[in-house]
Amino acid sequence: MQIFFPKEEAPEIRATILPEVAKKFIDLGFGVTVESGLGDNVFVSDDIYSDAGATICHDKLEGFNSAQIVCKINKPNSDEIQLLKKDTIYISFLDPFNEKQIVSELAAASVSSISMELVPRITRAQKMDALSSQANLAGYAAVIESSRTLSKSFPMMMTAAGTISPARVFVVGVGVAGLQAIATAKRLGARVEAFDTRPVVEEQVKSLGAKFVKIDIGDTEETDQGYAKELTPEQIKMQQEGMKKICSQSDVIITTAQVFGRPAPRIITQDMVEAMQPGSVIVDMAVSTGGNVEGSKNDEYIFHEGVTIIGMSNLPGEVAKDASQVFGSNLFNMIEEFWDKDNKTLSFDLEDEILKGCVITHQGSIVNESVK
Repeated sequence: MQIFFPKEEAPEIRATILPEVAKKFIDLGFGVTVESGLGDNVFVSDDIYSDAGATICHDKLEGFNSAQIVCKINKPNSDEIQLLKKDTIYISFLDPFNEKQIVSELAAASVSSISMELVPRITRAQKMDALSSQANLAGYAAVIESSRTLSKSFPMMMTAAGTISPARVFVVGVGVAGLQAIATAKRLGARVEAFDTRPVVEEQVKSLGAKFVKIDIGDTEETDQGYAKELTPEQIKMQQEGMKKICSQSDVIITTAQVFGRPAPRIITQDMVEAMQPGSVIVDMAVSTGGNVEGSKNDEYIFHEGVTIIGMSNLPGEVAKDASQVFGSNLFNMIEEFWDKDNKTLSFDLEDEILKGCVITHQGSIVNESVK
């Protein structure tokens, strides 16, 4: 069975897989084809892929025509969908709740598509959870970017001229990205506070050495996948009022709050931004889904009343080689789980709890219940 890895389009700099993962696919019994230049942005040449046993393809059309499985990081465009053969298995992030046209085109092309966002958060699927692996790196990159932008040092320093106080970092949203942001900021020596609508994460925050901020906003819940449920407008207002004082004392704010399949909640308002000290920094990690911060813009640095608001839609791309490594491993673990080594075929049982959660289209229809 042939598997093809096309090159991502600019400005994406991550590669879908690295050579060591390509070799694992080959050892499993796959024929692996990668588009020429796949690893250029992470300093991996075609020759290194060739040495691992992969075939280098200089014509994308040829790669699509020869493949039974096609894997990317980002969703396909309409031209790429037209290149997919009937019954091809296509795997990538698809953003299926917002990309209705792409989902419809994949179904019309009779492509079996898997959305990596929808891999269920169950123990058996942890090794396939690309959303978490990328969010982990994004949380790290957000802190590094904020420390580079902030005109202060993160750790407390004892100098001959006196003591420099540690930077104060406030993390809003304690999911995978938030926990990594907390851990990274603590390692850099900052004083860290964190807030989440789910009180259950308080213990995790404290275990990393940060302070958990308690704001009474009434009853809150989480989904069966562990995500925070959307707040009511009244709860959002209560949360904002409780956070304003903390924001005014913070040097750095990192927001990570997203509601799966919906626009990100607006948490940091303009008056909260204006309450911060000039020179402070905000990193809006939810900017690509609407943003948590009023005034943030996709892939832009906004300066408002002396505060820098950073909106970077591809924070994992700031550590592109590691992001490529873990995404490729997630793909390998997904495919290996359903690979029949003896018959050299994939088991595609839509009653399997993993596939039931993440397969979007199959045999000409949209089969995912939540997407339907």
